[in-house]
Amino acid sequence: MTYKALIIDDEPDIRDLIQITLERMEIDCACAADFSEAIALLEQQEFHFCLTDMKLPDGNGMDLIALAQKKYKKMPIAMITAFGNMETAVAALKSGAFDFIAKPIDLTRLREVVTAALKLTEVPLATDANKNNVVRLIGDSKVMVKLNNQIEKVARTQAPIFIHGPSGTGKELVSQLIHSLGARRDKPFIAVNCGAIPRDLMESEFFGHMKGSFTGASSDKLGFFRAADGGTLFLDEVSELPIEMQAKLLRVIQEQTVRPVGHEQELPINVRILSASHRDLHQRVEEELFRQDLYFRLNVITIETPPLAQRPDDIPMLAEHFLNKYAKDWQMPALQLAPETLTALCEYSFPGNVRELENILQRAFTMSENDVISIEDLNLPNHQSQPARAIESSTNMADGNLEAYIENIERLAINEALEATRWNKTAAAEKLGISFRALRYRCKKLNIE
Repeated sequence: MTYKALIIDDEPDIRDLIQITLERMEIDCACAADFSEAIALLEQQEFHFCLTDMKLPDGNGMDLIALAQKKYKKMPIAMITAFGNMETAVAALKSGAFDFIAKPIDLTRLREVVTAALKLTEVPLATDANKNNVVRLIGDSKVMVKLNNQIEKVARTQAPIFIHGPSGTGKELVSQLIHSLGARRDKPFIAVNCGAIPRDLMESEFFGHMKGSFTGASSDKLGFFRAADGGTLFLDEVSELPIEMQAKLLRVIQEQTVRPVGHEQELPINVRILSASHRDLHQRVEEELFRQDLYFRLNVITIETPPLAQRPDDIPMLAEHFLNKYAKDWQMPALQLAPETLTALCEYSFPGNVRELENILQRAFTMSENDVISIEDLNLPNHQSQPARAIESSTNMADGNLEAYIENIERLAINEALEATRWNKTAAAEKLGISFRALRYRCKKLNIE
């Protein structure tokens, strides 16, 4: 397949440099010196990729990005920006640019961007998603349609994405879909739970180390960044990183290099960063618990994952999916939900969101002795909704039952910490500021399994 690229810049030397580089990559090039000439070329022929300068004699690159979002959705656009002008680069990414290249142009960086952009010609657009059987998040509620459309749109860029939402809403699944629909889909996807890594091991885990660089370093270690080279690094619960590690992470993102512990040189990396947290990062910045400069680097585009309580109409579809999955995985007959069972599920508030729904159905599928799952098989908590929990807590206090009131708060805090660390008790104990033994005792006392 012969690819065609459109190069737009009013400086002949830069146009020639880019054209020579791309033609050596066996890409046919057309060049334009201004906005009007570029529009004329776009109307005459189809291009697989466009590289445009920000400032043009009769317009700017942002106008071209806006036009492409409407008329040329299949064409990725990279923006050429002035050196060090990150505000322009971020604005371009937010507007829908695939990526950006800073002046003076680094040819290695140019080739990387072009190669990645051309891979998108094989990736279906959002409008073609259903025809091509692209995997999407389950649900046809309004909020899920919006979320799926956002995923498909941001997958066609290299912009850093921050995924925000309560625990159990599928933030990692969103990141996996962004990766699988994007230009890096053939490269590694590395997911990291930032809240589960001991502080003294963070630098080694993220950046790698050399054999013998410290006690116990019996062999070389790549680290997360180098393991994800060419692909995507997903930083889950990024808000849990300590301040000193945030500074090191910011430098790696800015420089696109890492230095493993014990290594003398910086090593280049090419990684797309996706991050997530159930916490409000902006609030963490205000509390001086998260660096503002790192916040702006990670939070170029935000995606919100809605709680299950906001989309109860999706529960029947999700329930059917999980029950069919268990039947297939365990090679057992498929089970159905009784009508009243499905009604009970739809009326339950699901504080643990989709993860809680999956756990409830998995337990019910295992324990049910009939072909139809009953309400009793679900073993739903007595507190059917979060408002009900709040009412009961108030009642406990009104009745003078201080111990039950405190236990309820403690149970909620421990569950939140366990969910945030994916049920890693050591990490959850550190998060709560108590010892592992104390957490184990409290879990036993409060019947938290």
